[in-house]
Amino acid sequence: MNKRWLLGIIVVGILAGVGIYIYTSMGRTFGRTSRVTEWIRNSSAHPDWALQAGTRCSPSAPFVMPTNGLAGYLWGDSFQAGKQHQGIDIFGGTNVGISPVVAAYPGYLTRLPTWKSAVIMRIPSDPMVPGRQIWLYYTHMADQNGYSFISSDFPAGTTEQYVEAGTMLGYQGNFTGDANSPTGVHLHFSVVIDNGKGGFLNELDINNTLDPSPYLGLPLNAKTSDGNVIVCPGSGQ
Repeated sequence: MNKRWLLGIIVVGILAGVGIYIYTSMGRTFGRTSRVTEWIRNSSAHPDWALQAGTRCSPSAPFVMPTNGLAGYLWGDSFQAGKQHQGIDIFGGTNVGISPVVAAYPGYLTRLPTWKSAVIMRIPSDPMVPGRQIWLYYTHMADQNGYSFISSDFPAGTTEQYVEAGTMLGYQGNFTGDANSPTGVHLHFSVVIDNGKGGFLNELDINNTLDPSPYLGLPLNAKTSDGNVIVCPGSGQ
């Protein structure tokens, strides 16, 4: 076979593989982006899309919903090749400082001294795997300039403060760390793996997080999602 033909076949194969990868890993994310945009522009047109803070979506789900709004992006969504979303993004469809954020499960809350928009809760015994310690991370609870919407009960530097499920933690914001590039108003929520030494692993790596689907009783895994709006079964939504 002519070497040029062989090289051409190899290049076409590589390009086809890249195309398939992009389509399978990012295609559904693009579809969710359209829905998120529509929701942000006019959430009042779609009240049936909204999840409700404090709701338990399945009798077997240990967690309650941590906030109100549209489950916009899921665990495993891809916004760029090679990077996967480590949690779920729930968009309130409101301005900053309005949509409440509550504790999804009882645990011990910490807010590091430098954290303007985030808290993390230690769960000593994972309800899905008893005896395993996990952490629940909540972030974007500040405006684009860093004005915090975290409850005054949890000032910066709070360490191991016990809170019950449903406790008010703060309100959704759009903080990213760059005042010139705010994100849409939402809560990012993730289940983080313990580091084996009583601390939490780096949440920015999806390998350090767990699929939140069984914890919330909803199909929140991008790889298995059917692409439909995610609502609580039997909620009338």
